[in-house]
Amino acid sequence: MFTTMNRSYNTFALLSGTIFTALIMWSFAIEDRIITHDQGTTTYLPQTVKGVDTDGSFSWAGQVLPNNFDVKERLDRELLVNSYWQSNTLLYLKRANRYFPLIERILREEGVPDDFKYLAVAESGLMHVASSAKAKGFWQFRKLAAKEFGLEVNDEVDERYHVEKSTRAAAKYLRQLHRRFGNWIDASAAYNVGPTNFAKILKAQGEESFFDLNMNAETSRYLFRLVAIKEIMNNPNAFGFYLDEQHKYAPLDNYYEVRVDKSVPSWKDFASQYGISYRMLKVYNPWLRDNKLTVKKNIYQIKIPKNR
Repeated sequence: MFTTMNRSYNTFALLSGTIFTALIMWSFAIEDRIITHDQGTTTYLPQTVKGVDTDGSFSWAGQVLPNNFDVKERLDRELLVNSYWQSNTLLYLKRANRYFPLIERILREEGVPDDFKYLAVAESGLMHVASSAKAKGFWQFRKLAAKEFGLEVNDEVDERYHVEKSTRAAAKYLRQLHRRFGNWIDASAAYNVGPTNFAKILKAQGEESFFDLNMNAETSRYLFRLVAIKEIMNNPNAFGFYLDEQHKYAPLDNYYEVRVDKSVPSWKDFASQYGISYRMLKVYNPWLRDNKLTVKKNIYQIKIPKNR
């Protein structure tokens, strides 16, 4: 019995010593994170927040950004905002795996720099969203501009939500802006504020470069937000983002297409006919905005997922 008690005592002493050592180490760790205010109160800050490195050069669509304090500080702001908006940036990375291959291919075919895939991220977060200004889709087209670039927009069909068609329309619009303003950086700013407004600002301030313009807060930040998103998504680990492949969203590419050249009185019945849910019909065809389709002269290709 004495031996057993002795062993129990030794075990207890060892455990107590370990706990005591851990508590001392923990107290030192806490002490490093305590701030004493003038009023005598303390605040515990259980986090590590680091700045980002803006040394070196940054570019957009092949153009190197100027290396001065104003440019560096404006870029620094956007790098910090997007680095520490963790949930949002993680979702960007997840969705990019689904949509970037398609967007990259179309931009390449249309002769637009690959960097512009990040413009879709900045505009919509790669979601089928609508703004308060009634701009819609990945590329945030307004109705008039959408129709100008060949997208169908009505109560039943809104191709601003058609990823392939809207991406091709956005590429054509960007090429038009590039022809007008002569470079991709100014084309990007004009995409945000509108080409007419951008031309007026250039003339009023007597400048020739986006970086020399004093503009509204949103447009002034826009190009730097694009560059920041590009930098983070190109090298997420450097900004503290780690995402396993299995956690990225898979492309919606396992489907076949059905040609529709007659009116569809009920998409519910149509979905049932092809053995899919109404929800999956709309997930694969988000540009179908009503529960029916009136066909007059157009022909539509409806995606039907193979995995039912």
